[in-house]
Amino acid sequence: MSLGEKIYLYCERGHDPAFWAEPLNAVSNAAFVIAALAAAKEYAALPPERRSPAAAAALVGLTFVIGIGSFLFHTYATRWALLADTVPIALFMVAYVAFVLRRFMGLHWIVVGLGVVAFYAAARYAGTIQCSYGELLPITARSGARCLNGTVAYAPALLALVGAAVVLAAHPAGRAMALASVIFLMSMTVRTLDLELCELSRFGGHLRGSHFLWHGLNGWMLFILLRAAIRHGGPNSSAPGGGEVRT
Repeated sequence: MSLGEKIYLYCERGHDPAFWAEPLNAVSNAAFVIAALAAAKEYAALPPERRSPAAAAALVGLTFVIGIGSFLFHTYATRWALLADTVPIALFMVAYVAFVLRRFMGLHWIVVGLGVVAFYAAARYAGTIQCSYGELLPITARSGARCLNGTVAYAPALLALVGAAVVLAAHPAGRAMALASVIFLMSMTVRTLDLELCELSRFGGHLRGSHFLWHGLNGWMLFILLRAAIRHGGPNSSAPGGGEVRT
């Protein structure tokens, strides 16, 4: 298996190996870069005594890397580019779970570690799930795509967001978790339907699909999560310095 092997997963690319075969999928990764830059600006604007831990800045940096990695995959469409796409996403999910457990919930590091291991194991397992959905998603099934076009792998992340929203209901960050959950459900839906909507999405003589909406919605979601990480404090504090995020 060569790292330079081409991978064809999404409607917009089809089986075209060209660099710009996925223009919308590629350009829409700007949503992650914009989210990271906007969050970085907000982080820098806070007085030093009100800034959240350096971990929040690291999450901002990971979001920027997600945008670059996803751009590389939707242009080069190779196995090495797939790693550049998926590894930063996995790192962000694991890091944000740890951040929520430690920062917002104030849990001991041992509990945080166990929570991260449990989340990682669930995400790994979800990515291996096979399902029969020929009647529900017939085009996707015929393509041989993974369960729900691979979106089932993100189910643990959605459940983690919903769980955080419930547990943090009395914490101002809980509202951010709840809004992020709704947006993420929307983005998972459009990612799942990419191949199903393919023939209905012809524009400019080219099939587009709906994967680019996954990028746009996730950029919005990540900004909400980053802003919560930047502004909010621990379980007994509404935010660093007492501020409150408005979502």
